[in-house]
Amino acid sequence: MPGQALGYVPSMRSFAGNSLKTWPAVAVVCVAQFVVVLDVTIVTMALPAIRPALRFSEAGQQWIFTAYALAFGGLLIYGGRLADVFGRRRIFLIGLGLFTVASIGCALAWSAETLVAARVTQGAGAALLSPAALGLLTTLTEPGEERRRAIGWWTAVAAGGGASGWILGGLISEYAGWRWVFAVNAPIGLVGLVLGLLVLPASQRRRGAARLDLGGALTATAGLSLLVCGLTGAGERGLSQPTSWLPLLLGAVALLIFVRHERRTVDPLLPLGLLRSRPVAAANLTAAALPAATSPAMYLCVLYVQQVLRIPTGRASLLFPALNLAVIAGSLAGPRLLKRLGARHTLLVGFAGMAGGISSLLALPSEGLPVVQLLTAFAVMGAGLGVASVASTQTGTEAADPGYRGVASGVLNSAAQIGTAVGVALLLPLAASAGLDTIAGYHIGFVGAGAIALAGAFASFLIPARPRQRYEASQTSGSVDTELHGRELV
Repeated sequence: MPGQALGYVPSMRSFAGNSLKTWPAVAVVCVAQFVVVLDVTIVTMALPAIRPALRFSEAGQQWIFTAYALAFGGLLIYGGRLADVFGRRRIFLIGLGLFTVASIGCALAWSAETLVAARVTQGAGAALLSPAALGLLTTLTEPGEERRRAIGWWTAVAAGGGASGWILGGLISEYAGWRWVFAVNAPIGLVGLVLGLLVLPASQRRRGAARLDLGGALTATAGLSLLVCGLTGAGERGLSQPTSWLPLLLGAVALLIFVRHERRTVDPLLPLGLLRSRPVAAANLTAAALPAATSPAMYLCVLYVQQVLRIPTGRASLLFPALNLAVIAGSLAGPRLLKRLGARHTLLVGFAGMAGGISSLLALPSEGLPVVQLLTAFAVMGAGLGVASVASTQTGTEAADPGYRGVASGVLNSAAQIGTAVGVALLLPLAASAGLDTIAGYHIGFVGAGAIALAGAFASFLIPARPRQRYEASQTSGSVDTELHGRELV
């Protein structure tokens, strides 16, 4: 049976369908994801205070974000596999504990180097936490309406974390100091740990547990980390510098070695048959396209408000939660659209909203404060992002065998991290080349973001209109066999 390759027997299934026991556990998982997403936007708003306090250079301050992205994106797949092998509850709690301790380390940092090191640790904790959390979410809930609602809440809570970060980052750094931007994670993380121990059902190990693929983990982590590092360097210095193209080249080599290794190993970290499933491939392509379109568009909007319109940071921060609030609305509507339209058409609706919202940014003026235009664009783009995110997540996890949903979740999260890096690395230099002190540079960036959203819409056609294929992995005579079974998507 497919689940026997796992090495543990999830006992959560008995909780599914019992709302009194299921939903407190789902709430804990969602709150943990809230903290992970909160940490991204809250740090963005605190950056002006962090840079002089720890004497970051103008070029060096990007490592506050890059260090986190390298650890997070590079370790996600391995974190998902650890969750599959050792139990999602166990890895979830370890990841949340590591993230909480690292947050305290960030708050106590006395130099740029110590903050970057703590951010790496934070990223490692998030890489354990996120795939285990999403794996728990799909295991705790039954397929169908219950799981669609849970994934909708998961996406909505994550978006709420992003929305809260915009406001809290500015207020906390201004009135309490930038260190509290990180310290605020500590009490939330501690409460999450206590509640997790109480309400998350345990996973029981079974004899003959699957071996961890250390070679696959090292090559995957090295490849993804080098890729993120190279893309970040390309966005700052261009591809002509060795510090940009050399990490990209080495990353590509490492990923080729990873693929070769996974084909030969008995118990692979990432069964390659998983990626040959059309729904899984489409889910990962769309998961990459979502942030690749919206992240550079929103970053350019922040620069537009601050550099072109000269709006103070405190006032400007009040505009951006509109995007995340719209994502929440879209995420809550997503399950109903999934049930009615299926995954492919729900994704098309979401990407259409994103493309429409991004396109409306082309009408932004070079002076004044176009509040209505910005809020309208954020609302349309955010609603589309929420709808598409639910469909992409549902497809990527449902199409995988339950025994590999931790890995599938890790791959989805890695795709999103790489998508963010690719979008920022490609579009920001294009916009900067035309000048970010004039509206023309922003138009170039917005056109590129809209084009990525359209590319994501085309990737949605890889998903069957109604039936889906589900990847299952089972071990037969020491090898991993793959089967594709037809089943209704929704």
